[in-house]
Amino acid sequence: MKKKVLLMMVMMSLLCLFGCGNKANGEGAQQNTEETQTNESVKVDVKDATELLTNVWSVYEEAERFPVGGGDYDNIVMDAPGKYDVSKAEEMDSVLGLPQDSVALIDDAASMMHMMNANTFTCGAFHLKDASGQQAFADALKDNIMARQWMCGFPDTLLIVAAGDDYVISAFGNAEIIEIFKTKVLAQYDAAEVMYEESLTE
Repeated sequence: MKKKVLLMMVMMSLLCLFGCGNKANGEGAQQNTEETQTNESVKVDVKDATELLTNVWSVYEEAERFPVGGGDYDNIVMDAPGKYDVSKAEEMDSVLGLPQDSVALIDDAASMMHMMNANTFTCGAFHLKDASGQQAFADALKDNIMARQWMCGFPDTLLIVAAGDDYVISAFGNAEIIEIFKTKVLAQYDAAEVMYEESLTE
């Protein structure tokens, strides 16, 4: 019964997010000076994007944890990150903020979000088909998220991290939760670097 209730809450949160983050407000994005520049191939030792996020979630202390769900709308995973079907371009835009024309650049994705309110924490991890396009992919992702008109409560902060040269992780939400998430990602992966960290409330 508890799992059914939690599943319903995740579905309601996703539906709310579909209606809350689809409109652009036309405001320009502030350029972050911390852009990742690498000349060597750097990899993280994971099999896929789901494992990438699972490793991060596994190092959270009990007091730092919050109710999470992962996956896409049709395949929700309770209490853990889950695989996101990359064929769902429109849904990925609505839920994770990935521009629809950037979906063709990835071959794997995963998500993790707060089950009570997706604007409190939503995270996506994306594996790039071509690592040389990482910066352009991150730029498009950042611009798309920052251009949204948040009608159901503003997330405070947007974070985009390069995990090696073939993964990009994005997260937006409550500033304190994002800060903890950033700390966990950077501690878990030596090859991880912050590409952007932007306020969404200014």
